[in-house]
Amino acid sequence: MKTQTIGYLPDERPAIGKLLLYALQQVIVMFPATVTVALITGFQVSTTVFASGLATICFILITGRKIPMYYGSSFAYLTAIAGLVSSEAIMAKLSPGALAQLEAWKAGTSATLPTEAIQYAQFGIVMSGLVSIVAGLIVKFSGPKAVEKVLPATITGPIAMIIGLTLAGNALKDAYTPSASFAGPSGLIWLVSLATLLSTIFFSRYLKGFLGQLPLLLGAGVGCLVAGLVYLIGGESYNLFNAISADTITAASAFKLGNGSIFALPAFSLPKPTLESVVAIMPIAIATIPESTAHIYQLDIYVNEIARRKGKEKYNLAGLLDRNLIGDGIGDMITGFIGGPAGTNYGENISTMAITKVFSIHVLIAASIIAMLISCFTPLIQAIYAIPTAVIGGLEIYLFGAIAAQGIAIMIDNNCDMFSAKNIAVISTIMVIGLGGNYAFGGNIPFPGFPGGIPCIAGAAIFGIVLNLLLSNGEKKDSVSQEE
Repeated sequence: MKTQTIGYLPDERPAIGKLLLYALQQVIVMFPATVTVALITGFQVSTTVFASGLATICFILITGRKIPMYYGSSFAYLTAIAGLVSSEAIMAKLSPGALAQLEAWKAGTSATLPTEAIQYAQFGIVMSGLVSIVAGLIVKFSGPKAVEKVLPATITGPIAMIIGLTLAGNALKDAYTPSASFAGPSGLIWLVSLATLLSTIFFSRYLKGFLGQLPLLLGAGVGCLVAGLVYLIGGESYNLFNAISADTITAASAFKLGNGSIFALPAFSLPKPTLESVVAIMPIAIATIPESTAHIYQLDIYVNEIARRKGKEKYNLAGLLDRNLIGDGIGDMITGFIGGPAGTNYGENISTMAITKVFSIHVLIAASIIAMLISCFTPLIQAIYAIPTAVIGGLEIYLFGAIAAQGIAIMIDNNCDMFSAKNIAVISTIMVIGLGGNYAFGGNIPFPGFPGGIPCIAGAAIFGIVLNLLLSNGEKKDSVSQEE
């Protein structure tokens, strides 16, 4: 008896009930990192969530509804944005009221930046989108062979690995992070995160059929249940659930229904042109190009494996790299135009699809719509934000490790020669620069001419690309002479 292959390919649509649950799972996976970027940079939370949903829908439409990816806020831009809004050049442009709010944000007494400061950063984010668009056009007109020469699997594979591994510290830190009101034994935090992690793993391994495609949603549910039991037993001092005030969410809302405690539109704003923001933010987009390339190759491997098992024709997602980069750049321009932070397609969401085997475009469109709706209803933002950080950390241990594992899969799938001196040199230097830059310098490697440093992933990618091209010189010539 033939076993039916479980999973959904990009052009397949689940039944409406399943689709909504799959979409909610994608939102939960995306939400923590995207909101964290907003909180760190001082951008509006509701605007950031709305922008991620809008940019994802636009990305899917621009790429012809062929590439299943979710666009979210990127950590690569954190230092650049913080440095820009705190610079003398930008502070000199602010009104007295905005300058006072900026000083309050720097002192930690205000959760959000003044709208004026965000507007200057927005212009740099919009312009950064041009970098990815130009890269996509180069790929389109240079052909796949040129891409394989500049970004072979020995580069995209290690980059995918360091993306996952540089986040390992964040995962463990989140797994051990209590809420602001928690004062109970620290062992209870590990209890919640480990319950989440182990239940998610067991669900993904042993559950079959429909439930087997919801391991992250079910795992988060188990983690929240354990956290709820801890709270019931210990009271308020044992509360691991997070809290964010309605005022923080709706501070600069474009429209509030009453006091905004139920419904409030996000705080949209238009960018203000300034050269400083272009210089500070635009170059960071270089870091997202190898990352985005690694993501499309990861998707290509997993989608085609499902297609093979289903007896379907091969999906050439890797051949859509140009559309992926152009879509990523347009996503930056869209989110920057309405007031969200810069972003990229999310490895967490790709890992979720790889684990659940649900690659449906329809699911990601539904997730985008859910995210946009959540951003307008204050209680929904509060409800998802309330998920204990320890629960999120438990999921992250699995997801970030899966991102790294996908990097290995890229190299295996492309039959990388691990006995080649060139390959070993490229892979090893990318890994050490990427990981070393994260652990030694906090993610930004000090370098002359770059006040904030070079993001470790960008630095590792650029070094690996240059080294690979240098070591490739004379490669054909050597092989010809050996044959002779």
